[in-house]
Amino acid sequence: MIRDDVYEYSLDGHHSEEEGVKIRKKIWFVTFLLSVITIVEVATGIFFPKASVSEGAWIAIKYGYIILTIIKAGYIVMVFMHLGDEKKALKSMILVPYILFILYLIFICIMEATHVNEAWTNLH
Repeated sequence: MIRDDVYEYSLDGHHSEEEGVKIRKKIWFVTFLLSVITIVEVATGIFFPKASVSEGAWIAIKYGYIILTIIKAGYIVMVFMHLGDEKKALKSMILVPYILFILYLIFICIMEATHVNEAWTNLH
């Protein structure tokens, strides 16, 4: 019995083999790029623990994590939410407010953590 409520969408994929190769290359590139960024973040956390680096280096590592995370998030939005196929104005209109909001939240977290650390240090 053939069901008429199930539609096979893969049958509508009318693209050539060249387009298929291009799509597969993009998938592999996205996988590779996100994997490399994640490996860098994890390796940094493993090889440079807070106890073994100076205070300045630790601050650089924290900001490096923040920057890499924002890059990954933006790239994920661009690729998986298909924002990369849109015009530059639409990309900017969507991404800039989010980036500013995220940077504001990071600023608030860092400032609050600094004040809590100072208060905790003064108590002891």
